Amino acid sequence: MKIIQDFSLQELQDLMLSFGEQKFRAKQILDNINLGKKITDFSNISKSLKEKLLAEYEDIPLKIHTIQESKDGTKKFAYELWDGNIIEGVLMSYKYGNTLCVSTQVGCRMGCKFCASTLNGLARNLSAGEILSQVLVVNNYLGGKVGKNREITNIVLMGSGEPLDNYDNVIKFLHLVSSPDGLNVSPRNISLSTCGIVPNIYRLADEKLQVILTISLHAPNDELRKTIMPIANKYSVNQIVDAAKNYFNKTGRRVVFEYALIDGVNNTVECANELASLVKGFPTHVNLIPLNEVKERDLKTVTHKKAEQFADLLKKHKVSVTIRRTIADDIDGACGQLRNKIIK
Repeated sequence: MKIIQDFSLQELQDLMLSFGEQKFRAKQILDNINLGKKITDFSNISKSLKEKLLAEYEDIPLKIHTIQESKDGTKKFAYELWDGNIIEGVLMSYKYGNTLCVSTQVGCRMGCKFCASTLNGLARNLSAGEILSQVLVVNNYLGGKVGKNREITNIVLMGSGEPLDNYDNVIKFLHLVSSPDGLNVSPRNISLSTCGIVPNIYRLADEKLQVILTISLHAPNDELRKTIMPIANKYSVNQIVDAAKNYFNKTGRRVVFEYALIDGVNNTVECANELASLVKGFPTHVNLIPLNEVKERDLKTVTHKKAEQFADLLKKHKVSVTIRRTIADDIDGACGQLRNKIIK
């Protein structure tokens, strides 16, 4: 089944003409989509047009299934997709606005040893409209509208799935969500996290979308990285760094390297020195993440003291570094803990 949320304004205009409708109907439909409405609730269009749409398109691609709230106020959303699959996302509220973490796939095939999203493998990619709908339904849940009146101010593509493994749909989502005809979220307020699919990092740089590129590195050398991230068997650390430098040169945007600290694995002095050497020479930032433990894995997190010690070693090498605050781990909503409860 197709979903109408996949369409840009131009595509909707073409669809209306194919239906024998006037082009202005497309903007009316898009306005309803941007408010997170299902087709049966669209206003300002005729019953006959609704029937034409419902004959070919799902009434709504996803709906909120359940909401869990952490003791820190973070909310985890489970969304039920039109085919019965369930994905998850996280809403984080800050003084500057609301950041929504969205999923790009049902499951994940990357196989990272510390991540829950990959435990059941990859069921399927999400379409651009399914990714967008996560933003639309939560914005609607919060009472937001569009443009300056929306409630979602920032987006991170860090939920289940590898965004660059679903490249075409993710790129179309970025165009849809940043369009002045849509929610108009600036690409500069969108972060895309990848485990390092090198060819698609180069493709993303050529798109010149100005999104923040964050690379899940988690080890400073190939030998260690291969033990925790299967993608390291295909792309080397040096290839990833070269792609990151190219991204900066093409976009002017500083690249963020994510580094989950796993006790006794990648938090040694040697690792810190190697990491510092790796990222020097161009504008970068290292985001240290004390591992969010997954019950099916035997990897353990570090104490806050050990995280600070590792950060101090990087700072001695003039590396820009922060330690990410752990949030929502009490509801399995922290980085690396999102999973798909039902995969069909």
